[in-house]
This record gives sequence, structure tokens and C-alpha cells, in this order.
Amino acid sequence: MSTITTKDGTEIYYKDWGQGQPIVFSHGWPLSSDDWDTQMLFFVNNGYRVIAHDRRGHGRSTQTGDGHDMDHYANDLATLTAHLDLKNAIHVGHSTGGGEVVHYIARHGEGRVAKAVLISAVPPLMLKTAANPGGLPKDFFDGLQAQLAANRSQFYRDFAAGPFYNYNKTGKPSEAVIENWWRQGMMGGAKAHYDGIVAFSQTDFTEDLKKVTVPALVMHSMDDQVVPYADSGPLSAKLLKNGTLKTYKGYPHGMPTTEAETINADLLAFLKE
Repeated sequence: MSTITTKDGTEIYYKDWGQGQPIVFSHGWPLSSDDWDTQMLFFVNNGYRVIAHDRRGHGRSTQTGDGHDMDHYANDLATLTAHLDLKNAIHVGHSTGGGEVVHYIARHGEGRVAKAVLISAVPPLMLKTAANPGGLPKDFFDGLQAQLAANRSQFYRDFAAGPFYNYNKTGKPSEAVIENWWRQGMMGGAKAHYDGIVAFSQTDFTEDLKKVTVPALVMHSMDDQVVPYADSGPLSAKLLKNGTLKTYKGYPHGMPTTEAETINADLLAFLKE
């Protein structure tokens, strides 16, 4: 397996396929780099070098007991890009991965970055606060942690079979997609996933977004049941200096999987601009 070791001794697993301009994919909670299989195969076949890693505590990376916060996530990504000496890279982040991407760029600079893409991403801030009245209440996220602690396996299956892919609305679930989501989740560590809920829900990315000057595409569906559209995609696009918002209707939070043909085509068009 290809791994790098961070300063605190955490081993980060990654995939690195193909040649050409690099595209770096950052996955959502509580998944792994495997969630990008469809995108990685598509873009490697279109002449790009594709790279994806398992976030610390997720997938095949070390199930460390600490460091499950955006600072560590961004630093781990910086360690990977430096190790591979990536230049002119396009960073694509889904959900929590979108927060990781903007925090990485704000924290480590744009020297290695050409463009950024945020798909169904958590920025600017998911949590309801006085300054963010449209956010979700803390009780909601506390409930997610309680379900995870009580029966992680059942919680993950229900989450994939329901809001993540909008199967609770469409009534047409794909058992294979649900099982693959559950498989990825259960590969990771319970502690990382438990702490990760705080990381993706309580981190305020407002100032990070303002620091991103490279061309950035924000892709979000109005029917996203996990990261509500109105207080995420449009707000992020406004805060980005060079941001473009692409809005979808009827697509779920996990649209890179269920709507891969459309998402891949729209990504390719942005990359070629």
C-alpha cells in the first residue's frame, strides 16, 4: 500500500494513478478514497493524474485516537501534496472534504493549487449560531454522535439507505450503493468518526473561503438532505473571490455516486476552462 507518515506518526493511505495535471480528491465523512472510484476512473481515462487519500482514522489510514479536526486534516493533505511534489493541482472535495480543501488552501497557500471544487460541501458553517441563524442546531449533531456510539453499523446503514442518497424520497434504493457506503464507513475508526462530526459541523470556514483566490466551482443540490443548500453552496460561492455556483435539482448529497455521469461532465468542463 502507498502511505505517508505525518509528523505525529499517523500513516495516511493514498492512491495515485496516471499522468498529467493532478486532481486531488478529498472524501466525505465517514467514508474513504474509495468513494471517488467513479471519478478517478473517469479522469484517469481523460488524461489526468488522480490522487485520493483516506483521511486519518478513515479507511486504511491509522485509526489514531486524536487529531480529528480540520487543522490536522489540512496538514495531512499538505503533507501528501508535498510528498508527491504536486504542482498546478486541482483539489476536489465532497462534503467534509470540501471543508478540508478550503482549510488546506487557506492554511498552506495556493502555491501548488490551480483550481478548487466544492461538492455538497459543509462550508461556510453547518452549526446554527447567532451569526448563522440558518444552520442546524447542535442537538442535531449531538444526536448523530449518540446514534454512532449506540450502534454504528445500524446508524451507517440507515444513513446510506435514507438521506445520504435521498433513497427515503425516491423509494428506489440501490443495495450495492448502500452496502459500499456501509463498507467504507465500517473500515474506519469509531473515535475518528465520532470526533469528525464536531469537526465538520462546528468549524467556521468563512475566513478560509475569503482567502481562496484560485477559480473555484461550488456544486450543490437544492434537494441535499445532509448539508442544506440555502446555507451552504450559495453562501460559499459569494465568499469566494473567484467562485462559481452550479445548482442542481433533485440530486442527493451523494450525487457524485448516483449522478456520476452529470457530475463528471460538469467537472471536466470546469477543469478545461
